[in-house]
Amino acid sequence: MKFHFFSFSFYAIVLLMIVSGCHSDDPQKEDTPELITKATLTFTPTDGTAAVVVTATDPDGEGSKDITMDGPINLTLNKGYVLTIQLINELAQPTDAEYNITDEVRREGIEHQFFFSWTNNVFSNPEGNGNIDNRTDPLNYAGGTDSHDANNRPLGLTTQWTAGAATASGNFRVLLKHQPDLKSDTSDSNTGETDLDVTFTINVK
Repeated sequence: MKFHFFSFSFYAIVLLMIVSGCHSDDPQKEDTPELITKATLTFTPTDGTAAVVVTATDPDGEGSKDITMDGPINLTLNKGYVLTIQLINELAQPTDAEYNITDEVRREGIEHQFFFSWTNNVFSNPEGNGNIDNRTDPLNYAGGTDSHDANNRPLGLTTQWTAGAATASGNFRVLLKHQPDLKSDTSDSNTGETDLDVTFTINVK
């Protein structure tokens, strides 16, 4: 009996080592936040006039240097806009896959979502103050194919806006969340890791 017990234990240990070795060689999915050093927001008027372009730059990524804004965002009363967002990692070479983060977010749309907030009624459409505090608040994920992901859930590389009807100044916040295996019909701005969080001054006049 001892021999058979030893034989069974020996082969069980060998099998466990083989299985463990296979698992250690399995590729692991990378769910780390994206490294973004420059975010460009382009508000393109629906009437064909000149676009409003602002950038947020963090030249050393997660280093000690502060984010700088070249805003403010200056919009025209009652005018409609399509907002597109471009994300770049300037610490990589332009030929590297890690350079164009916009493409990466687009490819991994089912893992990402932009959330927005604003103050002082600077927009008449959508109304309210954005969906960072409450994901069900109005937000126009529209204006192009980058508005939604492959599951038809909000993505937000493209969104639509109408400036307010009264002169106002406030803040406009853009938040990008990375939500691998977490994004759902109810996931919100507290779900997942933060890839981008920038706040611009915004003026409507």
